[in-house]
Amino acid sequence: MEKLQFKVNINAPVTKVYDVMLGLGSKSTYEQWVALFNPTSTYEGNWDKGSKILFVGVDENGEKGGMVSRITENVPHRFVSIQHYGLLTAGEEITEGPDVEKWANGFENYTFEENNGATTVTVDLDTTEDFVDYMNETYPTALGKLKEICEK
Repeated sequence: MEKLQFKVNINAPVTKVYDVMLGLGSKSTYEQWVALFNPTSTYEGNWDKGSKILFVGVDENGEKGGMVSRITENVPHRFVSIQHYGLLTAGEEITEGPDVEKWANGFENYTFEENNGATTVTVDLDTTEDFVDYMNETYPTALGKLKEICEK
């Protein structure tokens, strides 16, 4: 696994950034910024500590797929830790096998820090070598979209 980090400074209070990023007030705000990864991206489940959550989208063949994950920590307005432990392929959860082993126990962590009414979001994530370039290209753009939504 490769470890990557991305940061964005947003001119909005942490309470708003946290809510918009996770789609707590309206799932559509989450869907807007993650649409940069896949236009149909969404989640099924909730952000409560210990909860299973599916990060899903529809591929070019109309098949539902994505990541099977768990919220390992959620300190509101401060920190969210997501552990990815499986894949969703054609609507079926797969939690073992060679495809899953590449991703197993990978984390995606969001840290929120407010200073003088502005919020810095730091994303630390584990990814496989074949996704490093994609994440390096897409994540900064997606965080730019998050910034745009939060600053409206």
